[in-house]
Amino acid sequence: MTASIGRGLVLLSLLCASGGAVAAFAALSKKRADLTTIAVRAAYGFSLAMFLANLWMVAGLLRNDFSISYVAQVGSISLPTWVKVVSLWSSLEGSILFWGGVLAIYIAVATRSLTDAHGWAKPAAIGSWLVCATFFAFLIAGPAQPFGTVVDVPSDGPGPNPLLQNHVLMAIHPPFLYGGYVGMTIPFGIALAALITGRLSPTLLGTLRTSMLAPWTFLTVAVVLGGWWAYEVLGWGGYWAWDPVENASLLPWLTGTAAVHSAILTERRGVLKGWTLSLVIASFLLTILGTFMTRSGIFNSVHAFSQSEIGPTILAFLATATIASVLLLGIRVDLLKPDHELDRGASRDTAFLAQNLLFVLFTFTVLIGTVFPLIVEAVRKVQMSVGRPYFDRMTIPIGALILFVMGVGPALPWGSSSREELKRRLLPPMGLGFAFLAAALAYGIRTPWTLITLFFAGYTAWVTLFEALRPARTRMKFRTDGFLKALAQDLFGPGRRRMAAYVAHAGAVTAFIAIAVSSTSGRSLEQNLKQGESMTLGRYSLTFEGIEHAEEPNRTSVIARIGVKKDGRDLGALRPMMNQYATRRESIGTPDVRTGLVEDLYLSAMNIDEQTGTVGLLVLINPLVSWLWIATVIMAIGGLLALFSSARVGQAVEATRDLQPEPVR
Repeated sequence: MTASIGRGLVLLSLLCASGGAVAAFAALSKKRADLTTIAVRAAYGFSLAMFLANLWMVAGLLRNDFSISYVAQVGSISLPTWVKVVSLWSSLEGSILFWGGVLAIYIAVATRSLTDAHGWAKPAAIGSWLVCATFFAFLIAGPAQPFGTVVDVPSDGPGPNPLLQNHVLMAIHPPFLYGGYVGMTIPFGIALAALITGRLSPTLLGTLRTSMLAPWTFLTVAVVLGGWWAYEVLGWGGYWAWDPVENASLLPWLTGTAAVHSAILTERRGVLKGWTLSLVIASFLLTILGTFMTRSGIFNSVHAFSQSEIGPTILAFLATATIASVLLLGIRVDLLKPDHELDRGASRDTAFLAQNLLFVLFTFTVLIGTVFPLIVEAVRKVQMSVGRPYFDRMTIPIGALILFVMGVGPALPWGSSSREELKRRLLPPMGLGFAFLAAALAYGIRTPWTLITLFFAGYTAWVTLFEALRPARTRMKFRTDGFLKALAQDLFGPGRRRMAAYVAHAGAVTAFIAIAVSSTSGRSLEQNLKQGESMTLGRYSLTFEGIEHAEEPNRTSVIARIGVKKDGRDLGALRPMMNQYATRRESIGTPDVRTGLVEDLYLSAMNIDEQTGTVGLLVLINPLVSWLWIATVIMAIGGLLALFSSARVGQAVEATRDLQPEPVR
């Protein structure tokens, strides 16, 4: 009976989504406002039914209702409450249901945000969203079927994959990832609405850019949370391995970042309309590709689900959406003519375009490296892999150029300028670039691309800080405002979008520095220790003090207690452990990390032998890793500032506006 209620809610959501899509496009075709009203109500109906279906599944997991097939698959009486809740997205069928739940929230909020000012783009956007909702509701009702009925109800279940129970980040990372992935549906629908109606009005453009900011912010945090999860759980000491499923989350972030920047130029200058819509559409299609890569079973990854019939269904939807989008772009993009010619030469317009092209090149490079082995296997029946050397060799130069353009772009004026003005704007930031370079050399860094990246980071940091504070300095010069009052006006006043962009840029610069230094300047050592023995790495002395045990409802743990000293000063103990789950024969290690602003001390137990009293340790000193997590918070704050300042449709663009008047053209 309980499974039937869940199935009924899913079928109701499918009915609302499909009926609402028909009503929306009929309203657009016949220009009937009453049909638009029906489509709006159907969108709310889908959202309510799908959201309730998710709540019903969570209730089943919490009460151990093993008559529901998905609960029998991933539930267990012994699980802690938080693990029971996150089991909703721990396996294939539940993850699709959770996707539908997140989509329900997005569609409800986005539908409410559309007003009559959007004109006939309103039913076009709602119809596009509901077509996507129809597909996912069908996927849940058909191939996935999380609400199947179990005839012989078991007394207990196996619980989710032990790797997904091994850290609390499992409760945080997937919701952020889905918030980014699923959220791309909203700007995708708005982009299709612009193509269907043949017009990208200022109101619709403002809504498009605002709708990109929420999924972009979620995806920014999700990508790094995935790295943090790998760093804290998998025990190999790194946070990014160019795993295919990691790449799948990075791809839409790259095109989404390019789309946000392109939309700024479209808002300000009325150019690159078709390019902006193409980037938005590509971001959505790449999320569907990432979903296929995760759920098809074709990639061997710790992040991927097992093979199922869901993969081919998603691939069919991806192909259909791609063909429809390309046809619409081909038919309608000529109607989205630019309002002005794009400035040529050394100008901020050119820098925006260059940065966009670099992001697209980065995306293409990662995409080729990720899918090329599959193409080779399909055509030649030969298995091959593209590893880290390819990705590092190809993407590091592109990433460094993106960082450099991120500094040069804001330093350039809008429109043409004299050679003297260019020198005045572009030469001073080199001072901080050389200071960063000198500090890196003093620290002992000799890797060429790391040194280049740090020089560019110093250059961009100067420009970011200078441009962020320039309006406040100008007000202080011509008024009696104090610095804090002037800065508060930028953070909370009309210039918030401008400040938000520079906050996000500051986070990006910090991330580039952390990645460049941590990936090339760390030290590591593997060694077996008997109880009482010590090892040394750098300024750290580590002593194996003994073995401890811990019992939890879902696992037992054997813990190696490692005393830590730095330069002879006692820092306490770290406790890497090996965890044993009832459903898994092999133990799963959990490293322990002493995090600092300058460096992390990372300890991973490769094995703990209680009979011989020995432990095999992997010890790493990872510099500046914590700044990657800090940088993510800064970028997220920038995204939220931009989102909240853009909430009112049609608000004037402040994110890139100089205090000087526009040049006369």
